[in-house]
Amino acid sequence: MTPAFTVIRDTTPSAEIPRGTVVAMGNFDGVHLGHRAVINAALQMARLHNTTAMAVTFEPHPRSFFSPNTPQFRLTDEATKLRLLAGTGLAGAVVMTFDKGRAGTTAQDFIHHDLIGRLGISGIAVGYDFHFGKGRVGSPSLLVAEAPRLGIEVDVQPHIDFDERPVSSSAIRMALAEGQVTEASTMLDGPWFVSGEVIHGQKLGRDLGYPTANIRLPASCGLKHGIYAVRIGRGQGTDSKRFDGVASFGRRPTFDNGAPLLEVFLFDFKGDLYGQVLDVAFIAFIREELKFDGIEPLIRQMDDDSARARAALAAAPDAFPRLGAVK
Repeated sequence: MTPAFTVIRDTTPSAEIPRGTVVAMGNFDGVHLGHRAVINAALQMARLHNTTAMAVTFEPHPRSFFSPNTPQFRLTDEATKLRLLAGTGLAGAVVMTFDKGRAGTTAQDFIHHDLIGRLGISGIAVGYDFHFGKGRVGSPSLLVAEAPRLGIEVDVQPHIDFDERPVSSSAIRMALAEGQVTEASTMLDGPWFVSGEVIHGQKLGRDLGYPTANIRLPASCGLKHGIYAVRIGRGQGTDSKRFDGVASFGRRPTFDNGAPLLEVFLFDFKGDLYGQVLDVAFIAFIREELKFDGIEPLIRQMDDDSARARAALAAAPDAFPRLGAVK
């Protein structure tokens, strides 16, 4: 049986924090290929040290702290990020609150107080471009320089390239903004997905023969408006179920041109999903959002969208994020 993924926070008593662990440190927005290289380096180091490996990450995202009035398109909120980290083989995650105090902590103090004093780490893995501490003075080179004196091992992972450019959270956001979900999936090592509670809508889809599960995404979501082939997960662990489907994300220009909404039609499903939380993974982009002159041409297009989505999903039978359970 796989041990539970444990989350340690600033409020966790020191006595409950395991000593001598190896940590992978980063913001980990998206848990993409570059992040996974750092995580795998930490896991390998932990095996050599005969200990466990954990992630060290920060919430809220530092960018949100420094620019609170600027919408931030996050690939993963905290809960989603932790579920992805739990699926990597890590034993847990240390979630450090990024507030005024932490923003003002020097790199040296962070290393000595947080990493060595509170966590008692034996090793650390970071990406080549990760910076920390007041003024972002902390760097991989600083960790390498301090390692002998601190008695820890440091592994710095180089960038990973896709299409002749480094994989990064920013590159994935740009791909999603252009509807390039297959490219995003490659950089993420799995489909990009969102989680949300099914809410009541105008029930327009039901009248068209396509009843949808509606999910309100954050206003900062930068996904391109359009129609997508999706795979849906309901529940977790042994109670989880998967469904194929087609989804629209946008403003419904044929009807009301309202606030963006994710509307998901599950193939071969009948039942009530209101109030349930679904994971919706984006497998393929079908087309851009369009305005139709009437209901009949819209229904014909929806029939075509569904057929194209089924074909895309049949070509990707196992595509779904690798998620773990969070304690």
